[in-house]
Amino acid sequence: MSWSWINEGVWDRIIRVAIGVALLYLGWSGAVDGAWGTFLKYFGFFPLATGLSGFCVLYAPFGYRTNRPTVEGSTTKEEVKVV
Repeated sequence: MSWSWINEGVWDRIIRVAIGVALLYLGWSGAVDGAWGTFLKYFGFFPLATGLSGFCVLYAPFGYRTNRPTVEGSTTKEEVKVV
C-alpha cells in the first residue's frame, strides 16, 4: 500500500490536531460568542481533519510537503538514494 498522498510530517500533524481541538473547544464551549464563535465551531474541523489524515489540500498544488518522501512514494523527479 502506497502512502504517497501524505504530505505532512509528524510535527505538522500534531500541531494541526492541537490547533483544531483548541478552536473547536473555544467555539463549542461558549468561550467565544457571536460570529467568531460560530466561525470557530466549523473552521476548527479543517486543521483537525488535515492533521488526522496527513494530507493538506493547500500543500498539494504547490508540491510542498513537510515529511520525507520515501523511495516508492517519492514526488520529486530525482530518486531518493538510501545509503
